[in-house]
Amino acid sequence: MMEFVYEALPARVVFGHGTFRQLPDEVARLGLERALVLATPQQAQEAERIAATLGGRSVGTYAGAVMHTPVEVTAQAMDVVAARRADGVVAVGGGSTTGLAKAIALRSNLPQIVVPTTYAGSEMTPIIGETSHGRKTTQRSLKVLPEVVIYDVDLTLTLPPGLSGTSGINAIAHAVEALYAKDANPIISLMAEEGTRALACALPKIASDPLDRAARSDALYGAFLCGACLGAVGMALHHKLCHTLGGTFDLPHAETHSIVLPHALAYNAIAAPRAVARIERALGGAGAPLRLYELARKVGAPRGLRDIGMPEEGISEAADLTMANPYWNPAQLEREAIERLIRRAWEGLPP
Repeated sequence: MMEFVYEALPARVVFGHGTFRQLPDEVARLGLERALVLATPQQAQEAERIAATLGGRSVGTYAGAVMHTPVEVTAQAMDVVAARRADGVVAVGGGSTTGLAKAIALRSNLPQIVVPTTYAGSEMTPIIGETSHGRKTTQRSLKVLPEVVIYDVDLTLTLPPGLSGTSGINAIAHAVEALYAKDANPIISLMAEEGTRALACALPKIASDPLDRAARSDALYGAFLCGACLGAVGMALHHKLCHTLGGTFDLPHAETHSIVLPHALAYNAIAAPRAVARIERALGGAGAPLRLYELARKVGAPRGLRDIGMPEEGISEAADLTMANPYWNPAQLEREAIERLIRRAWEGLPP
């Protein structure tokens, strides 16, 4: 007999082509009159343009978002929030900007509107990861769930093919772990399989033709579904590993997920046969870990952790940190097996 718990998260999603034009209406709908626009330093000019479109409902920009949401950057942003008496934040960009918006909301309860331009999926979750003194920790809180998410396919057309690939596989990772989550349920499992299918079909097409609008739409749709999976159920070994590696060695987020995912799935495959069957159906055939490894190759993702800056001497430390705090995983966690997993991922070997 089927038994499950499904809890729908309270968020408004606007999806389509050209939907970014609805941002002023969404700001007004939330009653915001002093919105602060957030961005990375590289997107500072774009943030200024966005603030200008909001007219008198914006108090300018803060373009200091960086990877892994360091608490020092959040403190600086909070000073700007206070000085300008902001009553909400607008985040346009990838996971770094979304992470900063969430960190501000956690400390202030300010409402958020997020316009993602990558496939990371964080915008659909009540999860925040923050880095302090070289260690990344995560927590769940509805305080950090954005009130509105605007998905505009047109904004992803200029996302470089390489980043599109790694960001998309990062999203698939959310779906993979949702399928074998301790609190998995049939609603989220449907979304996980469909999100994986959409992204796995779209990403190679984007690698060949970044302006393929149909493929871009499918990828963003898949990313939305996979992000919703991440927000609804617990994650396991893969996400723990990636947060440990990214926070400890300052590795790029999406690339780390792309490299680790095939190895983490291979570790858990025997303990999660039903999940693997659904993943294989979404990917189009047997051998899910190897198919994910080959998908990464097709989209031009880096193969090994050493290729993105992880030192070899960090392998043992990463294994220790991964084992430090107990967490649920379908397969039993063993220190030596985890170290072997990390080493294969570091070398770029197949799972």
